[in-house]
Amino acid sequence: MTFNNTQTRLANRSAVSLNGRWDFRPDRDDTGVEEQWQSTTTWPETDRQSVSVPHAWQENERLSDYTGIAWYRRTVEFDTLPYGGRLFLRFNAVDYHTTVWVNGVKCGTNRGGYLPFEVDATEAFEAGQNVVTVRVEDPDDLSQIPHGKQGDPWYRRVSGIWQDVSVEFRPDIRVANARVTPNLEDDIAHVEFTAVADDIAPDGSLTATVRVSHEGTTVNSVEYDVSLGTPTVESVPIPNAEYWHPEDPVLYDLEIELKDDSGSTDVYEDYFGMRSIRVENGTFHLNGEPLYIRGALDQGYYPETLYRPSEEDLFEHEIRTAKELGFNLLRKHIKPAHPDFIELADRMGMLVWEEPANPSRYTDRSKREVQDQLRGLINRDFNRPSVVIWSLYNEEWGIGHHHDEPFIWDDEEKQAYLGELYETAKRWDPTRLVCDNSGWAHVATDINDYHRYFASPDRAAAWGDDLDNMTAHPEGNYAATYTDPETTPVVISEFGTWGLADTEALEEFYGQEPEWYHHPFLTPVDRPTNEREVHLESNLRSPAGFKKRFDETALPEKFDGLTDFAETWQWREYLSVKDLIEQMRVHDGISGYIITEFTDIEWEFNGLLDYCREEKVFHDKFASVNSSLFVTADPEHHAVWGGDELSVDITVVNDGRESHSGIVEWRLIDDESDETLDHGELDVGVDAHAKSRTRTIPVTVPDVDVNERQTLQVTFTAETATATNEEPITVVNPARVPNRDITVFVQENYVADRLIGSCYKVTRELNDDVDLAVVSTLDASARDFAEAGGRVLLVPPAHETTPRDDLFEYRELPEGENWNLCSSLYAHNTPFIKDLTGSKRLDWAFDGIYPNALATELDTDHDEICVEYVEGWIANWGSPLVIRSVGNGRVCTSTFSLGEAYGEQPVGTLLFDHLIDHIACD
Repeated sequence: MTFNNTQTRLANRSAVSLNGRWDFRPDRDDTGVEEQWQSTTTWPETDRQSVSVPHAWQENERLSDYTGIAWYRRTVEFDTLPYGGRLFLRFNAVDYHTTVWVNGVKCGTNRGGYLPFEVDATEAFEAGQNVVTVRVEDPDDLSQIPHGKQGDPWYRRVSGIWQDVSVEFRPDIRVANARVTPNLEDDIAHVEFTAVADDIAPDGSLTATVRVSHEGTTVNSVEYDVSLGTPTVESVPIPNAEYWHPEDPVLYDLEIELKDDSGSTDVYEDYFGMRSIRVENGTFHLNGEPLYIRGALDQGYYPETLYRPSEEDLFEHEIRTAKELGFNLLRKHIKPAHPDFIELADRMGMLVWEEPANPSRYTDRSKREVQDQLRGLINRDFNRPSVVIWSLYNEEWGIGHHHDEPFIWDDEEKQAYLGELYETAKRWDPTRLVCDNSGWAHVATDINDYHRYFASPDRAAAWGDDLDNMTAHPEGNYAATYTDPETTPVVISEFGTWGLADTEALEEFYGQEPEWYHHPFLTPVDRPTNEREVHLESNLRSPAGFKKRFDETALPEKFDGLTDFAETWQWREYLSVKDLIEQMRVHDGISGYIITEFTDIEWEFNGLLDYCREEKVFHDKFASVNSSLFVTADPEHHAVWGGDELSVDITVVNDGRESHSGIVEWRLIDDESDETLDHGELDVGVDAHAKSRTRTIPVTVPDVDVNERQTLQVTFTAETATATNEEPITVVNPARVPNRDITVFVQENYVADRLIGSCYKVTRELNDDVDLAVVSTLDASARDFAEAGGRVLLVPPAHETTPRDDLFEYRELPEGENWNLCSSLYAHNTPFIKDLTGSKRLDWAFDGIYPNALATELDTDHDEICVEYVEGWIANWGSPLVIRSVGNGRVCTSTFSLGEAYGEQPVGTLLFDHLIDHIACD
């Protein structure tokens, strides 16, 4: 690096990247300072290696679990040094406690792992070769340190210089910082900056020329007198202002030139956007227009490089993909976003919700570090128009989430602290919205957001009830009401379902099983768990040994390997999130949603993309429910009798900026023949930022001789846009002919009445003439009947979840919101279920009869497992339908509500019929 070493002050800023090869040494015993590793002498070869900065030292397999101290050093050479300026070493992010020396001279320190800092090294640098040495300490105990999801119980640790490093020259009389606050009411950019000098006075008066340009053309230029050290706020009118919007991300360039009588002393450059975000009457408004948030949680982890992308254009690829999938916002979760990502979001048009990393414990130190980080994050990204929301905490992490601390609900001191921090954040940045405690108890917030995990169609009705409750009783989500819940938008900022990725491709990418498969914290805990740790109750998070667990189930008999299994699970993911999104989009009072999540992260496979950013099987379909223009068909039932009339609600949702008028065409299509069985059309108009009036249409379902899978397809066609959606319909032949050669003993009166009504030969005496006993209680007579060679079908009593028996062990499933349920899959490949679904998984055909319990402690050598249930990495194995040998006979237990479903729910009725025939005739 060469500077123009003349007696004329330099006004041009310049920088040299220090990215590249650095020497690196772990300091396992913390002896580096005592042994003078910061000196300019050559490091010994012991434990020294060459690394490419930026990097996290956990990228090295030998250091993947290392926490503690490590050192970096490299040389930088200057032919000459500048006159009239300062040299700064700038680090965009180093995790966590950093000390910097140049030529053995200590230049500064910093605490914090995510934001930029710099040290003034002017006096330490020399012409010629210089040695830069950096000591980084990242302690094992992170409880009081903002760390996000590093370590137990989540993902890998990240330590070291993980963002760019540079040495920068700045003139001695210069602009220290600049903020731009857009005013869209008057189309003015308010520019605030401070001029500083280093022990030097300007030559005469000091002026600043503020220039704003767009695409190389100056739109305005103003000149002002300024005083050193005093903040200057000047208003720059923006003629014919164009506003930044995700659909049109217009950016303006800012240039501030300082001059004294001798000429230019500094030229400071940045960019900004004319953009506003606010809440009006419970609705988001971007630049004065209503905004409905369609977002995804984006944690910014990468397979080999952890916090930073492994390829130069990966951020661009992510944002482009997010836009193609219909998203207008990404929530950069629980750590500040990489600055390169934010710049691309600005330029490509993607809204961003940012939040600081949170600690684990609530202490004076952790509160101070969260506030310092928040202040630094606001300073870094104040001019970035894509950023529209700040969070303070996520789910009480660092303010009540720790298992031995009280929740915010029960702690008035924490409520007061959170309310004060909200007000402080609004003072620091009045231009953006602030969420105080994302997803959990609120106190003072611009967003009433919820983290709710429902699986659909398993719990579709419960999800609808939950949405109703959120909007009807928004105050129920507040521990204290420092702000008004009635005027605050309701957002579901976390929801989602898991879908296993192609593990063979993942392991091929790594060249082996990933190291994170075997994290020691991804195992069941011995101590009791509470509601804060629901996902710790089993090894659903533990990839280690999942192939063995897979082989120990009956799943290998149902699938052509793990790839087939994963694809089936991914379609389950899509089926679930499709309904969750559809219910939110047509629901009055919901102002947006953020799906968990954009990509898989290590063991957590709930992404729309996998961990390597590869598409999952449903990729091309997802945008149909997530784009700004959306049409939904909500059938009254997904399983119907042939010959019935099906009521379907049709709604067009338009989050866009233009109104649309067009036609909704609907068709009922036979899946096998592709024949249209019924069709019709509607004239529909929908305003911008609005929903159409819901229209109910009658669909005639034709008589069928055999059970059929049909598709209800709806398409909204307007002059400039289209939207399409589909719903599966299972059609059951109502003219079923029971096997009258079978004599059925029925224990429950209400079940007997229903079977008699279907012309079964029903008896109330359990004797040798009985082919099948249908019971809810496996009493002694039923047990003796089975052991003597009889066949028994166990069904739950009315309004109960399991049969009453001592033959099977059962595990209850939650009937509503549950993180574990969202990681689950029901799989089957049994002949008497195969004709009820379109795949090897349960789907909408079973709406209304999904079980609330499972049989467990199964044995593949002795049990016929008709339907299998697993969670996460093949954990919590169970079955809602299993047949077990007992003596000389067989007993089938079902936790499907077959008795109550019989005659009411077509698929439940047919499944009961199938079981009677299968078990009795086996």
